[in-house]
Amino acid sequence: MKVTSYALLVLPLFLSSAAFAQPEVMAWGNLTGLRVDGHLLELNTSLCVAQPDMVGVFRTGREKQTNRYSRNGKIETVDVAMRTPREFREADKPDWLLWATEVVEDAGAGAAKIDLEFSAQEEANIGGAFLCLDLPASQFSGGRVELINPAPPAAAQASLAPGPDEQNDYVKARAGGVRFITPRRQIEVIFAEPTDVLVRDDRRTGNYDIQVLLGVASGKLAANQSARKSFALKIAGEPDKTAVEFAIDASRPGQMFDGLGGNFRLQNPGTDPPVIQYSLDNLRVAWGRVEMPWSIWQPNEEVDALAEARAGRANVRVLQAMEMARRLAQKGMPVIVSAWSAPSWAILGGGGRGLGGFGAGVAPGRGAPAGAAPGGRGAPGGRGMPGGPGATARLQPPPRQEGPRGNPLNPEKMNRIQESIAGYLLFLKEKYGVEAAMFTFNESDLGINVRQTAREHAALIRTLGAYFASRGLATRLALGDTSDANPIDFIKPAMNDPEAARYIGAVDFHSWRGCTDEILAQWAAAARQLNLPLIVGEGSTDAAAYRYPLIFGEQSFALYEINLYTRILAIAQPKSILQWQLTADYSLLAGGGIFGDNGPLRPTQRFWNIKQLASTPPRSFALPVKCGKPNLTCAAFGNIAEGAYTLHIVNNGGSRPAAVTGLPADLKQLRIWVTDKARGMQEGERIPVVDGKAQFNLDATSFTTLIGTL
Repeated sequence: MKVTSYALLVLPLFLSSAAFAQPEVMAWGNLTGLRVDGHLLELNTSLCVAQPDMVGVFRTGREKQTNRYSRNGKIETVDVAMRTPREFREADKPDWLLWATEVVEDAGAGAAKIDLEFSAQEEANIGGAFLCLDLPASQFSGGRVELINPAPPAAAQASLAPGPDEQNDYVKARAGGVRFITPRRQIEVIFAEPTDVLVRDDRRTGNYDIQVLLGVASGKLAANQSARKSFALKIAGEPDKTAVEFAIDASRPGQMFDGLGGNFRLQNPGTDPPVIQYSLDNLRVAWGRVEMPWSIWQPNEEVDALAEARAGRANVRVLQAMEMARRLAQKGMPVIVSAWSAPSWAILGGGGRGLGGFGAGVAPGRGAPAGAAPGGRGAPGGRGMPGGPGATARLQPPPRQEGPRGNPLNPEKMNRIQESIAGYLLFLKEKYGVEAAMFTFNESDLGINVRQTAREHAALIRTLGAYFASRGLATRLALGDTSDANPIDFIKPAMNDPEAARYIGAVDFHSWRGCTDEILAQWAAAARQLNLPLIVGEGSTDAAAYRYPLIFGEQSFALYEINLYTRILAIAQPKSILQWQLTADYSLLAGGGIFGDNGPLRPTQRFWNIKQLASTPPRSFALPVKCGKPNLTCAAFGNIAEGAYTLHIVNNGGSRPAAVTGLPADLKQLRIWVTDKARGMQEGERIPVVDGKAQFNLDATSFTTLIGTL
């Protein structure tokens, strides 16, 4: 332990300026911080389980475990089922299975109460279970830690200045609470009873942030043993309310943004139709993506599926998918056709297996058959966990995935595969008047449910594209259609194959699980190299959210989703982002029987965010824009031919004065719309523009859009 005697400026633990505060709880139990006057004071908690030697610590996170989320007023409850992570498994040691329940209560200005319980049905050979905090090194490494009522011989305080060691242990003690103090931020955690506290960093892994482990279970848990702890959390810091300037460069137009798109994979015959109608009536949708139910189109290899369809014997689900494509085409949209599953004759092996297991990831879903129970990007039935939100049944993790997901196409059947897929597209063209802009196998990098290597993906584009052309189809192949933005290497063999590149219609990734700015820039560069548009084929943030659908109504979910879209638009400059979905699955609407809500069909905050984004005038080019603050995200557009200029701003902080510069000198005013927890695309008073500059007030925790027309 490194002891220090220097003093730091101490902020009052309760700020009189804090008009409101709110814990921001992710559906898997992690707190990202508390909002004070709309400004997120970051905290970053997780539920943690350590190896017996405390070398490895696994933290809960998106799609790393099975979880259930609910809210009752100011109280949010998360149930988690977790099993031995893959990296913890030892051949001679049995797996362990743990359950955790976390209850987070808004306790007033800058405060929250956390009750946490871990339990085991059978003996769990672990080093302990904890509430963990990750404190950003950029904010806390120059501060200090104070122990409240420490047990001897622990010192009362220690410096958080990094030392020369690969791993720095700042505190290892038992105490009644702990404080972390810097000139601009304070965090205090008071324990209901004396608790083990471990504060360290681990530079061996390249992680310079400060890790805090607060003990709930010490060592292994016996069969049927539970461990509980309560924590009173307080956080203080000045919300950033300084003025911000958005500097647009209208002289450097980038790629064209056609507008928002949507996925229309039919899965819920009872609830899909009204949601689809509402979406098409109330949103400007520029692109559409529909399913090719291939295994239903041609379940028998020996039957000529195209001849059967021409004779009027196509399956009703095939006809419904094609009719959906026609509805979109009638509105002028380019239509992408994607296949999720393949008939058994076309693949190697049996049915694909789902991912699962604590640490192995949760199946990203999107595979419930059309006509199945509502919800789910992959698990049959979807709709959250057994019994629905609030169910008392013990949460169960998915089975562990030991091998790869999905099934590869059978290389000996490629001629028949080509005929089958082309036949579907020909019938769609002949009967419904729709020539698909592109065809894809959904997320074949991961195997949902057709699995390909990067080289197999390139070969398919090369051969299937040539076959489409030989049959008179203008349909191209989408390059990628990857499960998220991270597997950028998956597209490289096709990019470097001139024969494959001839048949690529667009570069395509999905936005699940987030991505870094660097990865987004690589996707943009790939599209530029091929001189093709970039498409985000599935847009949203949490692929497992169908398991805990109450999260769709949370401000945090809506804000993170629109923030991700705005980042993608600014950095990658896609031609369209296709929302998953504009049906009842992951719906932007509530009510109408969706996820058990039998109230009237109505828009949510997410819907208004998407409608506001979709209001970007057609034929707008991306424009460079600087935001100037770390908790702001912005994207600008200009329809130069028609003199329409748009600025989208996600403010993840407090209210502040703002200015826009770089607008055309002859632009006279801007219209402004704001969506937040209380308002849905509400228009404000028009803002005057003088010599290319406009000034306005940027509201806290909001999505704001400014549009000016010459």
